[in-house]
Amino acid sequence: MAWNHAAIIADRKFLERAGAMNFYTLYRVHNYHFAMYGAMFLGQCEVALAAADELRRAIPEELLRVQVPPMADWLEPFVPLGLHVLIRFGRWQELIKTALPDDRELYCVTTAMTHYARGVALAATGRVAEAERERELFRAALGRVPETRFFQNNPSRDVLAVASAMLDGELEYRKGHYDAAFAQLRRAVALEDGLPYAEPWAWMQPSRHAYGALLLEQGRVEEAEAVYRADLGLDGTLARACQHPENVWSLHGYHECLTRMGKHELALLIRPRLDLAAARADIPIRSSCYCRRTDVA
Repeated sequence: MAWNHAAIIADRKFLERAGAMNFYTLYRVHNYHFAMYGAMFLGQCEVALAAADELRRAIPEELLRVQVPPMADWLEPFVPLGLHVLIRFGRWQELIKTALPDDRELYCVTTAMTHYARGVALAATGRVAEAERERELFRAALGRVPETRFFQNNPSRDVLAVASAMLDGELEYRKGHYDAAFAQLRRAVALEDGLPYAEPWAWMQPSRHAYGALLLEQGRVEEAEAVYRADLGLDGTLARACQHPENVWSLHGYHECLTRMGKHELALLIRPRLDLAAARADIPIRSSCYCRRTDVA
């Protein structure tokens, strides 16, 4: 996060000299994206929100309308990244109030991602019928995303497939269909793991963080422990690129699992790592995902 912040400062000098109407805007946006990604993993909400705001303002609509080369196909999918920050930190009411873009053809990925984010927020707050309506709108919007629209090196439709599985899982969970919900969340995990590698990853919040949190909420502690252990890279089940070592969200979930399973010696070994990670956050860490609504250990 620190190195990308330094890159952002350097990029501002280029912006003053050359303006935003050039291909280099894509590289400036990348640094905001990486700063957001790092801040989200650190639990630094305010830093992530600030980077998301700057990222959105860095992409002028005039540039998106340039046809040769097709700038919207490369840049527009970055526009809604701030929605992932709001989901990461459980800002449900802000998400529910998020307006759709006026030009939903130009901002086709933004439109689909807005419906996804509002659906997740409505589901998390128990407004299931409204969330189902957002899911319908999301699916319709997904159908209007062209194959030429890429997010980094991933087709946007492939990234939105993760969103689709996540939203299905959240909705099934709120309906009390837990086995169906967890099947969808496992599907989201598999789709996320299958995305071609990019720096940072194309999916902003690991699907395992929601999956583990909801497993814990249902008392399926051993399953949750395996999810967190894999995410942290502690068991060798995942390729290195799919691991997220020392991230505060999974450390919290893993420590809670160990405590609840009576593995107190191992929990004592993990506790200093969790304390160090939590000390960097600017918000209290109570669960690996804000979609979990019950009290935690």
